[in-house]
Amino acid sequence: QVQLVESGGGLVQTGGSLRLSCAASGRFLSSVVMGWFRQAPGKDREFVARMRWSGGSTVYADSVKGRFTISRDAKDSVYLHMSSLKPEDTAIYYCAAGLRGGSDYQEYDYWGQGTQVTVSS
Repeated sequence: QVQLVESGGGLVQTGGSLRLSCAASGRFLSSVVMGWFRQAPGKDREFVARMRWSGGSTVYADSVKGRFTISRDAKDSVYLHMSSLKPEDTAIYYCAAGLRGGSDYQEYDYWGQGTQVTVSS
């Protein structure tokens, strides 16, 4: 079992920055892929970024490439650093973990509760 708790969402103006945090705990963490997804009202859940808990390469959606960065600290947290935010980035952001962990949300087994990010124009 893996438990995930997100924090760090909020309201920001266009062009601003936010850092989302995901505190992870549980067994098999070293084997999972950590992902960030988002879901805007009336839209499907969308892949944002992913990386292996054990490190290695990162993968980003084209819509956030160059603006968002996924990272991990030495303890138990994964981060999503977001800059140059746009109104279309407004969504609920979810942290997820899964053994398969690709760009499809169905490949993830564990989810956090989500945190709201709102970008005003």
